[in-house]
Amino acid sequence: MNVEMADASIARVAAAIAEPARARMLCSLMDGRARTGTELAVIAEVSPSTASVHLTRLKDQELVKVLAQGKHRYYSLDDGRVAATLESLMVLAGTRSKPFVPNTPTHLRWARTCYDHMAGELAVALHDRMLKNKWIAQIKRHDGTYELTPVGTRELSAHGIEMEAVNLARRRIACACLDWSERRSHLGGAIGAALLRSAIQHKWVLKDLDSRVLRITKRGDREFFGRLGLQVGA
Repeated sequence: MNVEMADASIARVAAAIAEPARARMLCSLMDGRARTGTELAVIAEVSPSTASVHLTRLKDQELVKVLAQGKHRYYSLDDGRVAATLESLMVLAGTRSKPFVPNTPTHLRWARTCYDHMAGELAVALHDRMLKNKWIAQIKRHDGTYELTPVGTRELSAHGIEMEAVNLARRRIACACLDWSERRSHLGGAIGAALLRSAIQHKWVLKDLDSRVLRITKRGDREFFGRLGLQVGA
């Protein structure tokens, strides 16, 4: 890339960030949680149609990515480089982003089922731990599909997961599923389903008969926070 092209690229990205409504959208996403276009429109104090135009501009400049899940489209920062750039600008400007405040009832936020796998704070922490420890790895950038690593296979087997059933399942082995209360990913796919089955079978969690709530047992506390080393709220 020659100097002229580099200058033009910098100018386009800077212009995309510099517009006040877009800047508010980007700063609100600094907490790592995804938001809908409607939520970002409220944050930016613009109409939904105007927000859509702004989000298209940000996406074109690879500042945000979008995940379609059900009838909703969720936006988040494209990657860590964008977050680092915004952090530097926020330091220079002497500002900070407002924290995300979920409106999900407390009894549902901690742990619940999402179809056939776990959701909530606990499940998000489990997803993050597995990714950090390289039990799972992204196949394609932003694709949301994971592959199970040899380390992951070994560790999950050691924790009582029936890997033969997982490998025979006619579905994705593992995938990111956006958590509607936390606005971050928990783990879906065959591995996610197997983890929930195992947690119920070994009485790490108990299912609520009248809702999707999962109640963590004392044994579950030992497994999730002891052996697996989960850190919720970190």
